[in-house]
Amino acid sequence: MQSIRISLLLAAALSAAPASAKKASDHAEPLHAAYALLDKGDYAHAYPAFLRQSGKNPLAQFMLGLFHQIGWGRPVDQDAACAWFAKAARGKIPTAQHYSATCLMRTPDVPGNAGAALAEYLAAAEGGHKISLCSAAEFYIRGRYVARDVVRGLNLCGQAAMANSPPAMLLLAKYLQNDPDVPRDLAGARHWYQLAAGHNVPEARYQLAIMQSQGDGGPVDSSAALGNMEALAAAGYAAAYLPTAVLYAHQPPQADTGAPSAEHLAKAYLWASAAKASLADPAPAEKLLASVLALMPAEWRPGLDRKVADHLAKFAAPRATGASPGA
Repeated sequence: MQSIRISLLLAAALSAAPASAKKASDHAEPLHAAYALLDKGDYAHAYPAFLRQSGKNPLAQFMLGLFHQIGWGRPVDQDAACAWFAKAARGKIPTAQHYSATCLMRTPDVPGNAGAALAEYLAAAEGGHKISLCSAAEFYIRGRYVARDVVRGLNLCGQAAMANSPPAMLLLAKYLQNDPDVPRDLAGARHWYQLAAGHNVPEARYQLAIMQSQGDGGPVDSSAALGNMEALAAAGYAAAYLPTAVLYAHQPPQADTGAPSAEHLAKAYLWASAAKASLADPAPAEKLLASVLALMPAEWRPGLDRKVADHLAKFAAPRATGASPGA
């Protein structure tokens, strides 16, 4: 898992327009030994290996910033991290430019900081770090440090979304769904959640399922809502447990008996039980369980309870607040 994480960080750091890709690759070439140490979790030797290259190598400077930001082998030190990110940003490392802008916004009221941060976000996006456009969008949508221009802000974040950035798709959907500073556009929100869900963004899939089940921004699609929600629940996304149980509990009854099918009843019990064990407030799950148990044969419970226990043990899900995934 460590090597995968480091590879992703390197790819993010080297996000760049094609014209600057060769230069970015040249920065990475002298750092192979340092990355190998970091890949092994040998922080004590990796840090000085990057430090030795940091005089003229902005990618080494960026990595040193990550050491301090994340706390690899040392206490977290945001001030030290920001100092390294600022150096790397001057070397046109796009992710460093983004982080440097975020550092400036720690103290946005210092004269010049907000303007410099906006410029850094836009430069990072120009270099290939497209999600930085959504950070720039915040300035215009909120009207902080610049004249308020919601359309311009949405267009900026929309550029990132249309550049195939799943995080930007998610942010744009949130803006359009229920942001107090943005005109509500449920159809637009549903569209962007749909696209982000196609990139396996769990929160987007969750919000899309809610909209599908309620008919927000488009027609009710109970089948798609249930499919999306149960897939999330099966993957340990704890916020999806109770909605999945509710969707099963509200499936149409059998035509011949007028009662829920055995499968729907069992699934409602399974996911309501998982919700009861996982949510900070178990009361809604307990209420649903009571209605299910009034119909479900008692002899089903031991086998179903074992399935719930196995699922929860697999994901070791902490109690959720209602919108976060299981571990």
